[in-house]
Amino acid sequence: MTAMNKNFGLYLILTDPAAGYEACARAAVAEKIQYLQLRMKSRPHTEVITMGRRLREITAGTETRFIVNDDLETAIACDADGIHLGQDDLSIEQARAAWNTPGKLFGLSTHSLEQARAAEKTAPDYIGIGPVFATATKKDTAPVVGPEETGRIARAVSIPSVAIGGINAENLPEVLNAGARNYCVVRAVNAAADPRAAIRALQAIWTKHII
Repeated sequence: MTAMNKNFGLYLILTDPAAGYEACARAAVAEKIQYLQLRMKSRPHTEVITMGRRLREITAGTETRFIVNDDLETAIACDADGIHLGQDDLSIEQARAAWNTPGKLFGLSTHSLEQARAAEKTAPDYIGIGPVFATATKKDTAPVVGPEETGRIARAVSIPSVAIGGINAENLPEVLNAGARNYCVVRAVNAAADPRAAIRALQAIWTKHII
């Protein structure tokens, strides 16, 4: 598996999608979205693993890499392509030691320039930067970073980064113009009846501003 690209556009998180998890995953694969994360908070562990294995089947052999949020046990059980960790989860070093399989991706959430620079020392494959805007999809979020500071952080680090938090088709141009190269959405696709059309519209905005 090749190293993570610095410019890939949409990183899609799936949380209670209106069209269903599998339909959204198929849409992401069809649009060649490079990173797809499963985030099922407060659900039974067996249910998360079952869904993770379904998404693994859908993404296997495609350009879409399947990431699991927070839960290393689930990521291993599903043979996911990687795991995304928060500041209060396992450290990158601990996760790599526990999942010592070549080619796996390890992402880390950061909420400030200081955290982003500290993350560089542990060399995750990418970092999330945010929340850019206020978001209702996560509880107990860090203070809003804002698009300008998000762009400043993205430019200050050498590893790939993804802007996250409250991003949609309306404010995505502002985020990209501020300096972010990649972006993550939740509701902008999960709330859509036609997830493929939503993905396509978002990536068209990204292409216009970045490519």
